[in-house]
Amino acid sequence: MEPKTKIHIKKGDTVKVLSGDDRGQTGKVLKVDVSKYRAFVEGVNMISKNTKPNAKTPQGGIIKKEASVHISNLMVVDGKGNATRIGRRIGNKDRLVRYSKKSGEEIK
Repeated sequence: MEPKTKIHIKKGDTVKVLSGDDRGQTGKVLKVDVSKYRAFVEGVNMISKNTKPNAKTPQGGIIKKEASVHISNLMVVDGKGNATRIGRRIGNKDRLVRYSKKSGEEIK
């Protein structure tokens, strides 16, 4: 299923959480679920999960892991550490690049 709107957040971006229990925290995006408009952010929205013993965790027990956050609650952080909106423009080599609307610099 294709998304109806463009998603401005990519894997590897540094984002700031705008609302919820983890408001104000920043972290790196680990994974983006495009069909559900959700992203997994490192160290944000941690949940406890009960696991059975297996090869990966022979002891089993309770593990902490990240749960997804809706993309509307996240904003990309530019190189200067400010939360900013994202624009797209033609950069060098005639390629489309993302840039910060606040500072005007490119976002890698």
